[in-house]
Amino acid sequence: MDVLLRQLRSLKKLLRRRGATTDQAEDLVQEAVLRLHAYTRQGGQIQNQEAFLTRTALNLAVDQHRHARQDSYESEPVENLDLPDLQPSPDEVFAAEQRLMKMREALDRANPRTREVFFMHRLYGFSHAEIARRLGISVSAVEKHVASAVTILAMDRQRE
Repeated sequence: MDVLLRQLRSLKKLLRRRGATTDQAEDLVQEAVLRLHAYTRQGGQIQNQEAFLTRTALNLAVDQHRHARQDSYESEPVENLDLPDLQPSPDEVFAAEQRLMKMREALDRANPRTREVFFMHRLYGFSHAEIARRLGISVSAVEKHVASAVTILAMDRQRE
C-alpha cells in the first residue's frame, strides 16, 4: 500500500511539473486509478501498474489540455464578430494630452538636470544605477532628482 501511495504522490508531482494545478493533478490521478480498476475488473492484465497509471494520467492531461484550448477559439469568422473598439475616445485622448502638457509645464519649472534624470527614468526606463553611470553622478543624486520631480508634479496636481 505504501508503494502505491508513493507512486500516486510521484504521479501528482509529475503532473504538476507538466502544468496541472494541484486540484487538476488530484483529479487526473483519481481518474487514472478508476480506469485501472475498471480495466482489471473487465479481465485486463497489467504487467506494470505504475506505467499504466502514468500513461493514463498523462493521456488524460493531454485530453484536458486539448479540450481547454478548443473552448478558447471562436467558431465564427472574424468578419462576423462584434469586436469592441479598444481605442480611447477623442475626449480621452484630448484629456490625456492636456495632462501631459500640464506635466511638461510643471517639469519645465524644474532644474534641467532634474528634468533630464526624470525623463531618463520614467520615459526611457533607465535604472537609477544606469542614469548615475551615464551622467557621472551618484545613485543617491539620481534618487533625489527623481524625488524632486515627483514632488513638483504632486504639488502641481494638488493645485488643480
